[in-house]
Amino acid sequence: MDEPFSALDVLTAESLRTDFMDLWIKQQLPTKSVLLVTHNIDEAVMMCDRILVLSSNPGRIAAEIPVPLAHPRDRQDSEFRSIVDEIYSILTSRTTESLSAGDHVRGAFAHPLPLVAVNRLMAFIDTLAASPYNGQAELAEIAGALSLGVGALFMIAESLHMLEFAELKESAVRLTATGRLLTQSDTEERKRLFREHLLRFVPLAAHIHHVLSEREDHRAPRERFELELEDHLNQVDAEKSMRAVIGWGRYAELFEYDDVARSFTTTSSNNESAL
Repeated sequence: MDEPFSALDVLTAESLRTDFMDLWIKQQLPTKSVLLVTHNIDEAVMMCDRILVLSSNPGRIAAEIPVPLAHPRDRQDSEFRSIVDEIYSILTSRTTESLSAGDHVRGAFAHPLPLVAVNRLMAFIDTLAASPYNGQAELAEIAGALSLGVGALFMIAESLHMLEFAELKESAVRLTATGRLLTQSDTEERKRLFREHLLRFVPLAAHIHHVLSEREDHRAPRERFELELEDHLNQVDAEKSMRAVIGWGRYAELFEYDDVARSFTTTSSNNESAL
């Protein structure tokens, strides 16, 4: 069963999960075993007796977690939540290890940027700063509050961790001091803080800005940076990284990007203020 409930609305998906589990528990299905592929951690713990967490590039089994809970299962049960938190902790550990490893590679270009829009980053960080979280939350809890799947959740959390507006640790996410300041700032101050962190913590953004500032016309074609990225990343990851840095750089007013001409530009005044 490959993501069988992911395309359904919440109520329909829950109804079908319940129907399926009723048939399974009552042994009204001829099937002896089921392999369920899912990005929904609660769904995995709710339905499965054994969970395999897979890594990527290359794909392999990163962890095996038994689920010794009797059916039907209660999401609010402490043992249920403990298993959910254990899985989030494993995924968080793998994410932070990957980011740390990327820091030691030339220019960190070998680590692809998560393709997340700035408005999603800001919505997440504003929610995290507000009550009841007040700057720190369990990933499972805030994912449910924002209706985020595990893939989207970790791309947002990874982006904020990379930009040092938040910190991932075990199964939780916590705002840094600058992250808290960001949530208390007006639009222009948010852009300024975001621009500073882009230049400091995202080597690709800093590299594009440096190239533009060194050129007399402050202009450079996108292809110039794509070719550099493809020395370290596959074509898909290079494309996603370019799209991510374009969105982040535009928001921060670090540079402009012309979609038709496929080129970056900046102004001399922008160069001086960014430096």
